Amino acid sequence: MSLKQQIDADIKQAMLARDQDKLRALRAVKSLILLEETKEGGTGELKPDDEMKVLIKAVKQRKDSADIYRQQNRPDLLAVEEAEIAVIEKYLPSQLSDDELKAKLQAIMTRVGASVPSDLGKVMGIASKELAGQADGKAISAMVRQLLN
Repeated sequence: MSLKQQIDADIKQAMLARDQDKLRALRAVKSLILLEETKEGGTGELKPDDEMKVLIKAVKQRKDSADIYRQQNRPDLLAVEEAEIAVIEKYLPSQLSDDELKAKLQAIMTRVGASVPSDLGKVMGIASKELAGQADGKAISAMVRQLLN
């Protein structure tokens, strides 16, 4: 079952359960998937990697909004964003802990021979592809900088 089909089925369940938070998040994801499928040059059907990118983008947008709402002391809007993040993250692979991330990054650094801060680009290129969906780009970057210093 593709992600789009899973989202459709979950939308129906959320409608029956009258779960507005879940319904809102799933409709937003479905909209992003449809936009990605129909954009110019699109093939019409998303590959699993593209579906993952759409989900990552959706979570990142909501985290950015949540940070803004937190700074502006808007707990009502913050709660909405956090609820949507929780729903969308269920469709992503589990996130790596700091120790797991560090171990994977050390393995990548050993593989590419990175040892100085100027090797950041080499490590980030490979790490962002291999760890897509498993860790946030900011967390990967911060850990790589820490390990290279």
